[in-house]
Amino acid sequence: MAQKIKRHDRVLVIKGRDRGKVGAVLQVKPREGRIVVEGVQVVRRHVRPRPNRQGGIVERESPIPWCNVRLICPSCNKAARVGFRFLEDGRKVRYCKKCQANID
Repeated sequence: MAQKIKRHDRVLVIKGRDRGKVGAVLQVKPREGRIVVEGVQVVRRHVRPRPNRQGGIVERESPIPWCNVRLICPSCNKAARVGFRFLEDGRKVRYCKKCQANID
């Protein structure tokens, strides 16, 4: 299945404890069906000291299911569903189903 959400996309969280937050996608894990969003699902981890880093409590984002977010369309600036279409030159691009604008 093609990826509807890619790295550096802006997304809106629609489910979970961080509902309503907007952030950029930092990492996509397609096999797990999860994504990491900047500032969303922040957890605290206790890390052991290593030779190249200090130990302590570190806050970082953990993955959330990709179905809990909606892509924010760059042209209409609203959270919308994403579809695919083929251009005249044969390229496959994502498009916003609200305003029909191409995203890629």
